[in-house]
Amino acid sequence: MNAIAQTSTLSAIDPVTLTVVEKGLQQVCTEMDLVHEKTSFSPVISEAYDRSNGIYGIHDGRMISQGETGLPIFLGVMQECVHSVIKERAQHLKPGDVIIVNDPYRGGTHLMDVKMVMPFYYQGKLWCYLANAGHWPDTGGMVPGGFSTTATEIHQEGLRIPPVKIMEGGVIVQDIVDFVLANIRVSEERIGDIYAQIAALRAGERALTALIDRYGLDVVNNCVAEIEDRAETMMRAHIADIPDGVYSASAFIDSDGVVNEPLEVALDVTVSGTNITFDFSRSSKPCRGPLNSVWATTQSAVFIGMKHIFPNVPMNAGCFAPLNVLKPKGTFLYAEYPRPVAGCSAEVSQRIMEAVFLALAKAIPDKLFAAPAGTSGNLSLGGFDPETGEHYIMYYFSGGGYGGWWDGDGISNGCSTIGISKSQPVEILEQRYPLLFERYALREGSAGAGQFRGGMGVDYRMRLLRGEGTASFLMEHGRFGPPGVLGGEDGQPNRIRLNIQGREFEPEHLSKGENFRLQEGDYIEVGTPGGGGYGAPENRDAQARVADERLGYNG
Repeated sequence: MNAIAQTSTLSAIDPVTLTVVEKGLQQVCTEMDLVHEKTSFSPVISEAYDRSNGIYGIHDGRMISQGETGLPIFLGVMQECVHSVIKERAQHLKPGDVIIVNDPYRGGTHLMDVKMVMPFYYQGKLWCYLANAGHWPDTGGMVPGGFSTTATEIHQEGLRIPPVKIMEGGVIVQDIVDFVLANIRVSEERIGDIYAQIAALRAGERALTALIDRYGLDVVNNCVAEIEDRAETMMRAHIADIPDGVYSASAFIDSDGVVNEPLEVALDVTVSGTNITFDFSRSSKPCRGPLNSVWATTQSAVFIGMKHIFPNVPMNAGCFAPLNVLKPKGTFLYAEYPRPVAGCSAEVSQRIMEAVFLALAKAIPDKLFAAPAGTSGNLSLGGFDPETGEHYIMYYFSGGGYGGWWDGDGISNGCSTIGISKSQPVEILEQRYPLLFERYALREGSAGAGQFRGGMGVDYRMRLLRGEGTASFLMEHGRFGPPGVLGGEDGQPNRIRLNIQGREFEPEHLSKGENFRLQEGDYIEVGTPGGGGYGAPENRDAQARVADERLGYNG
């Protein structure tokens, strides 16, 4: 069933027109991404692209199109978010209204990913919803930046916003804005991010109107239906090439930040014809700390994993149709109120994807790869700069090594597997905040050996130059390195060291910790994981082994 109401029966569509409309819809979303990026105040959005914009259906919120530069973790998440808004608020919406929401249990991720949803009307009739998400560096909570590692309920993590109108009839609802800004840190920066998200939606409204004006409503409706059908056909064709059977694998979370024991993401993948089912019911029970994952994030992680394996399938609801993700109720991958979830989208999602990769590597090794670094390296630093007289919050994430694959080595310092976002330039961060990056380099010796080796992670040292700051981090792969496949070796695990007042130490939970009080001269060192190796190391080309030694891949 198409995502929007049909105004005419499907007829033969000129392939040129189909392609132009498909790319036109993507361009609408990409224009929204660019406006969002260029007008945001937060470097994590303007420099690192931690945002997404898209077009969604009027009945169930299914994805029609998403910008090519949008963060992939929102592929499935935004469908669930828009669906929740439709269920709760559709009857109260009219032209010019915009909904704001960040509730993880209503199709969300963590509280820092704030969504806005706007109904789009064409010639007075509702045609779709435009929606976006942007990572705000802070939404309140126990620690600056929101990445608390010891929270045991959602209310400790920050401000939870149900679907409410932040704009009504084209006018800002100032009471809602005031309420939100009063409950978060560095509010003068957040108001810029609010206006950036609204501006992106308005830009999408203008561009989408122009597209439909040009080609007509019937043509665009028919193209949307055909694009979705073709995406489903392509995904089913790929699944048909996977041998029928059940393939199982596990990936492991270091700890939940409260109980220092690993959590298991246990997956059974069943392939039957052109359908594939993902069953996580054997995974660990809900945890005390913030490493629970809400349903929207768990499902979206599977979608992204399959897109990594079959990247040529277009991004819309059609490509998700053959993917049946069973709801893993009773596990930490189906968080229910009031479970804390700060680490779900940035970290747990990547363990879910890792389990998908490892399971299907047993079925189609010629299309798979060893595990990538699999952590976003979330690090938050909040404090007061005595030189500028201003409070600040910096949110930083870093890259890592990708796994070797069936025809080559993994790349070094690649972005996290849930996104296309890039690390913010250290020069920008040094201009904005009272810190200095004393080292930023590839992490030698971090790559997993193999016939095709993994890529290297990164190694950096960040020193506080003045004042005091509070540092927190929520990372992963500190206990276990990214696994190799088919005899390849694991990549090196994540490493964090702090030096506070001359005392150097590692955090108890290895990859997680919060409320570390830094003073002038104190520093944090991080070494991100290298990717796993693909195939037995003894099968590696002799010349490649010599080059590995010379370039530092082997330590």
